[in-house]
Amino acid sequence: MTFLFTQENLKLAQIALEKYPSERKRSAVMELLWIAQRQNQNWIPKEAITYIANFLDMPEVRVYEVVTFYSMYNLKPVGKYFIQACGTTPCVLMGSEEVMQAIKDELSIEDKGTTKDSLFSLLEV
Repeated sequence: MTFLFTQENLKLAQIALEKYPSERKRSAVMELLWIAQRQNQNWIPKEAITYIANFLDMPEVRVYEVVTFYSMYNLKPVGKYFIQACGTTPCVLMGSEEVMQAIKDELSIEDKGTTKDSLFSLLEV
């Protein structure tokens, strides 16, 4: 699989780059990843990471570090409706475990799972 920005997304990427001095173009990495993810049905394939690294003239591992640090990026396909439920201590104190269990029961999926029809994915964040 080869990844390239569409013409429309290439224009968006150029606009993102214009926000930063040329010597700081790597600062656009998050916005370019977001563009790539939207272009690819809400997930980022390895080829997009390579493409963005080359586009920004930065090591591929640095782009991968950003992707894996933030929960807003997906490295595998997710459902059309992507549910992210808070699992932090304050959220648990307010009942997030019960909400998470209700979602699991209703959709018959587990955390990090996707329904068989690929409509819903669930992730505790």
